Amino acid sequence: MQVNTQPAVPNRRGFLRAAGLGAAAASMVATGGVGARAASAPSDAAILNFALNLEYLEAEYYLMAVNGTGLPSTAIGGTGTQGNVVGGGVVPFKTPAIEQYARSIAIDELAHVEFLRTALGSGAVARPGIDLYNSFNTLWEAAGLIKTGETFNPFADEVSFLLGAYVFEDVGVTAYNGAAPLISSKTYLAAAASILAVEAYHAGSIRTLLYQLGLGQQTAKISAVRAAASGAADDQGVVMNGNANITPTNTNALAFSRTTTQVLNIVYLGGASANYGFFPAGLNGAIA
Repeated sequence: MQVNTQPAVPNRRGFLRAAGLGAAAASMVATGGVGARAASAPSDAAILNFALNLEYLEAEYYLMAVNGTGLPSTAIGGTGTQGNVVGGGVVPFKTPAIEQYARSIAIDELAHVEFLRTALGSGAVARPGIDLYNSFNTLWEAAGLIKTGETFNPFADEVSFLLGAYVFEDVGVTAYNGAAPLISSKTYLAAAASILAVEAYHAGSIRTLLYQLGLGQQTAKISAVRAAASGAADDQGVVMNGNANITPTNTNALAFSRTTTQVLNIVYLGGASANYGFFPAGLNGAIA
């Protein structure tokens, strides 16, 4: 069941107040954070389910934007607690090309969900609860893009949609890049590498559009929040030193990589107890 209502914005005290963001995130990373793993490496199934949770989020975002509905009921069941989706709606696109890009990405994300679910079989986790409303308000306030009491709706127009998409795309690339060395099966590793390539294409497209629209300042603020949550210098906006920065990389021009802990600290917006993240009840699976 999809729930596309927009509840009242909660009190956003705590971690995501911009003034306290960096210290709190650094503390969580130093102590293992919400995604701390046991000493032994996670299984391939655990890693694929971790990826599936993230693909659920991206698929819901893009499908909502282009269709007004999210994943079909046949693609959300599995182990763990199945949750609802809060927020979302058809974006009133004005630029045909941007709408076509959004539809193309939506098709890819749906295919990723279905591919991972097939690979995992009966071991696939259910879609967890996803928040596409309060989460953005919290992040935008932390980034200084809105004031306390104001709201941000990523589905209101195509520019807002692109900024919302920017939140996910770079995180997906760094998550797959970080998880790849943990995968034992060469077959699964090849599949993960292929998905990483597709996510990188998506990220590059979104970053290019945002640069063309002159939204470098906004992306820099969002990137600063993500970097603070991860506790590392692993993020960059679409403008650096006055120049276009379509591919965020380290000094060797290699894509950034994040641990599962760092990724969780970002998508939970600082911690599972905050209840403001994109997954307000947490992810399903062993890495949660």
